[in-house]
Amino acid sequence: DCLFGLDLLTQEMRDRVVTAWVSTWSSSVHGRLEDMPWSTRADYPLMNHVNEVTRAGVDLAKRAKADWGVELANELLVPILILHDVDKPLMYVREGGEVVGTKLSKEIPHGVVGAMLLKELGFSHEIISVVATHSPKMPSRNRGYAAYVLHYADMFSADHALMTLGKEPF
Repeated sequence: DCLFGLDLLTQEMRDRVVTAWVSTWSSSVHGRLEDMPWSTRADYPLMNHVNEVTRAGVDLAKRAKADWGVELANELLVPILILHDVDKPLMYVREGGEVVGTKLSKEIPHGVVGAMLLKELGFSHEIISVVATHSPKMPSRNRGYAAYVLHYADMFSADHALMTLGKEPF
């Protein structure tokens, strides 16, 4: 119930998406979904960010179809949107009232750990590639339409989170 967009997926894909989130959550130090932070830059709830990205991405996909004639299948786009930050429960923790990066976050770039998990769970190469390379800090990025939709939805939500907390947006 906490993830927007699951109802847009087949039961099989829905189960795989939930399994991915449960896997990182159960491997993390976070007791509740609400406890997971989004970023060291802003202490904003990760699940709020993920749901904002998914809603914005679904809306952008409708614009892509109407304006460009590009149709993005829900079975491709929605898992990318929901899972783009699946590794963050393992990357960020709260210490002394601050969000800090874990040891893992200093060893492996954000997106890569999530992509490794998704590979283990049998997700498609295209989903894995977009999740692995979606961070603006990555040296190379996937250039497909699903990656573009994720990028703009992610930045839209990131700017909202930062402005909500009185910080400078990207």
